[in-house]
Amino acid sequence: MIEILPGIFTWAFESVEKKIMFNGWYLATPGEPVLVDPPPCPEKDMEEIEQRGIPKAILLTNKDHVRASQEIAAQFRAPILIHQADAPLVAGRIGGVFKHGDDLPGGIHAIRLPDGKSPGECAFLLRRANAVILGDALIGKPAGQLNLLPPEKFADAVKAREGIRVLLKYSFDGVLVGDGESIPRGGRRAIEDFLARAN
Repeated sequence: MIEILPGIFTWAFESVEKKIMFNGWYLATPGEPVLVDPPPCPEKDMEEIEQRGIPKAILLTNKDHVRASQEIAAQFRAPILIHQADAPLVAGRIGGVFKHGDDLPGGIHAIRLPDGKSPGECAFLLRRANAVILGDALIGKPAGQLNLLPPEKFADAVKAREGIRVLLKYSFDGVLVGDGESIPRGGRRAIEDFLARAN
């Protein structure tokens, strides 16, 4: 794992099918470490997670980011939490649900993004790190830019794009993405640039 921002560690799994890196996140928050959207995790990284502190919960940004969370949850006996609108769409055991505006373990604030790829698509605001974690709302491709997934992934790609504007109500700088290259500094500006390009 690498520390991308203070107390935020990441590892990546290359998706040959999607031709993009899937990122997982370990948040070393005092007393409440959590994982977000964990893809398959190498043994050495699993050992590092154990050394840094067993996660108290695994948070999912959307129904398609279950990834390796079931196996990791079983190993660490950590509940999987997901937005209440996506919970019925997930195969496997879910430990709890949350809604827009909830404060989650690790000091994370849940922000539901309307008209996303799934009904419960969320961003996670990390106030201590001055950053947000995105699932499928935007991807980091090409490096240094943020973009939507292909339009066919959305019921309405124009509405999905406009739903991103919700993020600009919050204060943050870094944007950490589930897919592709994150922008740990200047991420908010990258969102603004995306919205300007899309108009």
